[in-house]
Amino acid sequence: MAMLWKFMRVAKYSKTALSSKVRVRGIPTHSRHSSSKSAPSDFAASAPCSNTVELLGKSYPQDDYSNVTEKILSKVGKNLHNRKHHPLWLIKEQVKEHFYKHYLGRRGTPLFSVYDGLSPVVTVQQNFDSLLIPQNHASRRKEDNYYLNRDHMLRAHTSAHQWDLIHSGLDAFLAVGDVYRRDTIDNTHYPVFHQMEGVRLFSCHELFSSIKDGEGLQLFEQGHRTAHKQECHTMEAVRLVEFNLKQVLTKLMTHIFGDGLQVRWVDCYFPFTHPSFEMEINFQGEWMEVLGCGVMEQQLVNSAGAQDKIGWAFGLGLERLAMILYDIPDIRLFWSEDERFLKQFIGPHIWQKVKFQ
Repeated sequence: MAMLWKFMRVAKYSKTALSSKVRVRGIPTHSRHSSSKSAPSDFAASAPCSNTVELLGKSYPQDDYSNVTEKILSKVGKNLHNRKHHPLWLIKEQVKEHFYKHYLGRRGTPLFSVYDGLSPVVTVQQNFDSLLIPQNHASRRKEDNYYLNRDHMLRAHTSAHQWDLIHSGLDAFLAVGDVYRRDTIDNTHYPVFHQMEGVRLFSCHELFSSIKDGEGLQLFEQGHRTAHKQECHTMEAVRLVEFNLKQVLTKLMTHIFGDGLQVRWVDCYFPFTHPSFEMEINFQGEWMEVLGCGVMEQQLVNSAGAQDKIGWAFGLGLERLAMILYDIPDIRLFWSEDERFLKQFIGPHIWQKVKFQ
């Protein structure tokens, strides 16, 4: 899935516990770009020699945390997910069309808004603190991230925009973009990749309106945290949010991979959701992990100004879905300028069947 969602699980559990997962066309289901590895050798050039980093029209003073390289900086702004007919663009457009078509607001307009042009430069507060990631968490290490300085970095995940978008008043959105993790380059790992984040918040009325005699049900209580709920959530609310989340994601993956898709859910841990799950699908006879998700930590939602709502979030990697769906064997191919690669994905519509040759 190529995201900090996955890194959180790796940091919580040992690699031994994960290593038993099956391989998918040579890709273990736990192989993700956000795993903790040393910096890629061909991206380990020295930092720019001036005292500032110039990026996207802004200057960032360097300090002892600055470790972004010229080669990484050269990738910023490429935005492969917005490049028409690129395989990552196709996946993004398929997901976007699905949400636009199947989830409508009261006026018949799309319920989910899409943000695919947000700057990849974020603050450390946005990338970690807003998501309740502890100060000493392994995911913050310089060895795993690209820092412009102590305060700014290239986002490690699209979750870095969750707080701001909720704070702006949004209840349902998709955020898409390029993300950056220092990683060893091989056929399934690259230090720049692309993610999609989804968030949906519910008011008490929205969540319980379709429930018979649901007028007396509440979102919140003063209870205890268990494996199945947060201390502030009622069990009724969590069950409905979890059901909606799994239903939405099952429909999405079925739409992408075809009817009759087998799905299973694996309990896991993320700092920003509880309960948390990873979704696995059985595609062409093999199980593979495709995304992480869960009920949003209420502390995060409250701090963003939506204290009267409860919600879910998910994160998925565009490269992972594209590699599976189009049978692309090497993640480095997404950066190819070779027309023999790119022309294969040009078609009359975004749902055209494509198999990499």
